Amino acid sequence: MSRLPQLSSPTTLGDQAYSAIREAIVTGVLKRGEKVTERGLAESLNISATPVREALRRLDQDRLVERTGPRSVRITQFGEEELREFTMIEDVLRALSARLAAEKSTAAQRSEMSARLDEADALRGELRDEAPGTDSERDLVLKIQSLMSHFHTLVDQASGNATLIQMLRTVDAFGPEGRRDSALSQVRSGHWEVVDERYRQHRAIFEAIAAGNGGKAEELMRAHSHTSNTSRIKTRFPV
Repeated sequence: MSRLPQLSSPTTLGDQAYSAIREAIVTGVLKRGEKVTERGLAESLNISATPVREALRRLDQDRLVERTGPRSVRITQFGEEELREFTMIEDVLRALSARLAAEKSTAAQRSEMSARLDEADALRGELRDEAPGTDSERDLVLKIQSLMSHFHTLVDQASGNATLIQMLRTVDAFGPEGRRDSALSQVRSGHWEVVDERYRQHRAIFEAIAAGNGGKAEELMRAHSHTSNTSRIKTRFPV
């Protein structure tokens, strides 16, 4: 085999642009349905249009953007039916990830999962003492949600399946903003106990993983994912 040219850097500008734009989409800095141009993104990132064009090509493959013209894209926004189908796929992937984590996770990985749940447990105690509708309550809910998201990431990594992890990474790009809005909506409506219940679901999933019970972990994760996604859809498409 002929020798390939040596790469000068493991991370190209295209890689950096991809990561930066993806993060902006995931966090909601770039809104669903928003139209952006290669030039505008390049100016915002202070780079040339070429790496931005490369990044947008990858994001198009990830279905995070869709082309609207030769030099412009729109941030993907699913309709209700398409989102329902997308979350059905997510439920299956999450369940499989939990099953594999129960079968393959290491003691160190389980210890880290437990630590994140313990942090969330402490915040739950603080949440009960907060006055409804305050900024402090909102911040606590978001911190708990961030810890639960980290827990899911740890479960995914513990599955030890690179293909599954990549598929879940794509799924994750469509979820954070909707889950945040759903949680905050429920808390504002006086249903903070929903946050508490989500914590208990995560704890039960962890206990099944720690016990090596793949079937139970899969069952609990599928139910949890379905409940979470149903709430997210209702928040975005209220009847």
